Amino acid sequence: MDKSWIHSDRRSKQYEEGVELFIRGCLENPHIDPNLIHCPCCKCKNLKKRPAKSIREHLYFHGFSQNYVNWIWHGESAESDKVNWSKNKEPIGNYHGHFETTNMYEAAYDNYTENPEAFMEFLEEAEKPLYNGCKCYTKLSAIVKLYNTKAKHGMSDALFSDLLMDFGDMIPDNHNLPTKMYDVKKTSSCLALSHEKIHACSNDCILYRKQYKDCVNCPKCGLSRWKLTKKNVEKKGVPTKVLRYFPPIPRFKRMFKSLHTSKNLTWHAETTGVPDQLRHPADSPSWKLVDHMWPDFESEPRNLHLALAADGINPYSNLSSRYSCWPIMLVTYNLPLNMCMKRKYIMVTMLISGPKQPGNNIDVYLDVLVEDLKRLWDGVDGVYDAYRRQFFTLKAVLLWTINDFPAYGNLSGCTTHGYYACPVCKEDTYAKHLENGKKMSFVGHRRFLPRFHPYRRQMKEFDGMEEHGESSTPLSGVALFDKLSDIRCVFGKKIIVKGKKRENAKDNNLEDSKEEKDFGSTDFRKCIVSM
Repeated sequence: MDKSWIHSDRRSKQYEEGVELFIRGCLENPHIDPNLIHCPCCKCKNLKKRPAKSIREHLYFHGFSQNYVNWIWHGESAESDKVNWSKNKEPIGNYHGHFETTNMYEAAYDNYTENPEAFMEFLEEAEKPLYNGCKCYTKLSAIVKLYNTKAKHGMSDALFSDLLMDFGDMIPDNHNLPTKMYDVKKTSSCLALSHEKIHACSNDCILYRKQYKDCVNCPKCGLSRWKLTKKNVEKKGVPTKVLRYFPPIPRFKRMFKSLHTSKNLTWHAETTGVPDQLRHPADSPSWKLVDHMWPDFESEPRNLHLALAADGINPYSNLSSRYSCWPIMLVTYNLPLNMCMKRKYIMVTMLISGPKQPGNNIDVYLDVLVEDLKRLWDGVDGVYDAYRRQFFTLKAVLLWTINDFPAYGNLSGCTTHGYYACPVCKEDTYAKHLENGKKMSFVGHRRFLPRFHPYRRQMKEFDGMEEHGESSTPLSGVALFDKLSDIRCVFGKKIIVKGKKRENAKDNNLEDSKEEKDFGSTDFRKCIVSM
């Protein structure tokens, strides 16, 4: 539908014909009550229902809400406006507050396009005022505001329920504010992003997805997919291990639907950096290398630059517990300095449950995220930019990972302990085992000094020898890729059976060799190097 009349003069013939066409379309929609139609004017903001006559008057007096892009309240689908919508890159007016409310409704609409009845029920609940005569808050806006405060300060569910009851006593009777945390979650669940629960092998061999979706036992180690009772009876439907995956693509789409966030996501392209100073990741060599190698990616400032952070935590805050849960997070560096590292914009994409850490087999779990990262690298169509009011193709690149040294070894496949613990020196690492301290000592640092440095000739102050060696050359991305491509990957941790070790049920006679080390999958490492 042509919507160019929305931006025209309200006294023009074009605007008059557009209003009449809009009213006629609402009256012809069988799902809309002709006496109670959502008013899309700048004053009502689709939060009030009025007769068609009153809506016509409001559209002439107050004007049509210009940020009401998809007329989802009046029978139009969410994606029907991709072609005809204006591609003007400049925002028109300041409708930040209204668009945030509209974005909240559109989030629920995206989740319930297949169930219109649930969406209409959500609208009815959301439009209820907090109490009779309240003009500041609706039931939904009050719940969202209070729930954000709960999340910000880390309130417990019991404390939040008590506060809801206290607030209910302070406001007038016959209010619509819930009194229990369960009711709050039930009402706000329409706004939540979806997540997936993927069953995993307890030995981290496979995920029960794709070709293994219907398997009952692990094809690698033979263990059952389901938990066992004390009498070794399987609990059907209760998996031994679950991976919780939160897809990042819907989250990125919702970020661009926010007028404020969408504007800040192009901050890096609109500011000028200080030469020879690193003030933001946009000034880093990795960012500039991506811009140099892929000019098409650099030409679109809305393309995302990401970092992946992974580490194990103890969710129970008990130092004596050995339980280790691994969250996998993505950081968006397109945002300004004061925003990119805030908790609001650091998204958890994956939660690997314990009780033991996945180790080198973490790639088995990261395979799900790698698929979405590859899809983002190829481009995701139909992403709406609220600030520029246009649809575009979103792309993203993974710049680096953030982790401690042991986790670095799990993600990269490099050895981070023992005689060859240095990922730079590799086989040339100068390591010595201390007999009394039972620790590894790493020496030979003088070889990194300039060739004629005086420290190289000193013997008494160091290990009694002069240093004439040269520093090692770090592996480049291509060399690391070639080195990892020759490794034969064996999934799953070693299983102990009657005091003996074996790799899995099918490889009882497999002996360890230098080419057959248990490094896990190299797909994630190849993804980082190739991008």
